[in-house]
Amino acid sequence: MKALSLLFIASVGAASMTYGQGLLPGKISGDLMTNMNFFSRDTTIRASDNPMYDNLLSGGEAWLGLRYSQEGFDAFVRMDVFNNSNLLVPTQPTNGFGIGAWGISKDIQKLNITGGYIYDQIGSGSIFRAYEDRGLLIDNALVGLRLKYQINDNLMVKAFTGQQKFLFERYQPIIKGLSVDGNYNIKNKVFLNPGFGIVNRTLDKASLDAVVTRTNGLPLEDRREAKYNMYAGSVYNTLSVGGFSWYVEGAMKSEEAYNNYTGDLEYNPGSFLYTTLGYAMEGLAINFTGKRTQNFVMRTSPSESANLGMVGWQPLVAQIRPQRLIARYMPQSLDWSEMALNGNVMYVPNDDYDFNVSYTHINKLDNEKLYREAYFETNIRSLKDIRLTLGLHYMEYNQEYYQFKPGVPMVVAWTPFAEFVYKLSPKQSISVQAQYMDTKQDFGSWAFLQLEYAIAPKWSFAVSDMYNLKPAHTGDDPQHYYNFFLAHTRGPNRFSAAWVKQVEGINCTGGVCRYEPAFNGLKVMITSTF
Repeated sequence: MKALSLLFIASVGAASMTYGQGLLPGKISGDLMTNMNFFSRDTTIRASDNPMYDNLLSGGEAWLGLRYSQEGFDAFVRMDVFNNSNLLVPTQPTNGFGIGAWGISKDIQKLNITGGYIYDQIGSGSIFRAYEDRGLLIDNALVGLRLKYQINDNLMVKAFTGQQKFLFERYQPIIKGLSVDGNYNIKNKVFLNPGFGIVNRTLDKASLDAVVTRTNGLPLEDRREAKYNMYAGSVYNTLSVGGFSWYVEGAMKSEEAYNNYTGDLEYNPGSFLYTTLGYAMEGLAINFTGKRTQNFVMRTSPSESANLGMVGWQPLVAQIRPQRLIARYMPQSLDWSEMALNGNVMYVPNDDYDFNVSYTHINKLDNEKLYREAYFETNIRSLKDIRLTLGLHYMEYNQEYYQFKPGVPMVVAWTPFAEFVYKLSPKQSISVQAQYMDTKQDFGSWAFLQLEYAIAPKWSFAVSDMYNLKPAHTGDDPQHYYNFFLAHTRGPNRFSAAWVKQVEGINCTGGVCRYEPAFNGLKVMITSTF
């Protein structure tokens, strides 16, 4: 594997030099992303008592990618660096350096051949999604081969096989898949995008032996035969007619061993149903989303849990909110048992006003309450050079279930919020955000205030305070969480630095979440494209 990576790098390097000498047509591009963290111990918020604060004091990670494209041929290579990184486990360092991903792709008439580290998905991603989210250190690339064939203008078939990436290694089980996707229209008025996919995951012997060992520890009535192979299939379609659109996807998987909510081994088949309905006309948009999930755990093996070894991905029904306080309680998608509904209405009567109302309702299949949300927001632009946002948020959040905290009560919170943006000049603006969360659970009530000054397109300055003014626990003192932020953009390069004091909590991206302890220190980020 290492020899193949070195050969690939040498080939790309030779192509780069030839390109630079004007001998090889094509395009070379690249990107850099670097994060640096400097840890400052603060026992008052429990940013302490782990190696990052007690011994190492700094760490970071970086990704440097290079891509070459020329007449249907694409090649890329990416270097990954982890030096005392806290991304994988926030309280422990991760170290490593090497080729994090590489790939080559070639179009041969209607056939596309891709080998290396592949990012792709089937349908919404329920049975297969190979993707990257660097903020959570998720990089589920499929290391293998993919073929795509365009049968005609309306039909494309795709097949792949490989193993899932984990840092600089690979999970040993084999993942194979096939999908067929269509694209049809009826008199340019009705548009259909049907498709179906199947996925087969085959365990290696070591993974199967681990399942057998755990199975033998179950009560006799719960034991099943451990199987090498798991099969999953999905059918999906998008229908568009005028301002109406409807996406629906259903999926099933064969019976296999998996970790249930408590981490115990169970044997069950799984099912997944997801749909979105939307209607839009001038000044009005209405959307509905629904999802039902039962035992639909898609992993490289039953030994993996949390955010490790995820073969599939489930869309989030609850809407992602940008408000700092509301975002603290984001409900993640659940593999085991979930019935989720969301409705949203956007009304825009004219250029000066818009109104947004939504409601989210999430239960387990046994009707245990998990999440409720009611949300209202309006944007007012009737005054020259001013935009005013006003809103109110109501939430019920099952912290016991979502955060695995036995015995804690349901978090019930009201959060009014506002944002004021004033355009000082064509390039300069100032904005103020204010939020207040009233709750008697978890940490108690919060107030948040942020002031930002921007000079487009080069400079941005911000200062904020998240204040725990009414702690829920007797004896806790009110606590300030200050943040100071500076960013500068020069051409394709962006530099940012922030002094961050952050309360412990759950960090979510697209329905995938993890717990992060309190942080106190300096964060520096550099990004560039070329």
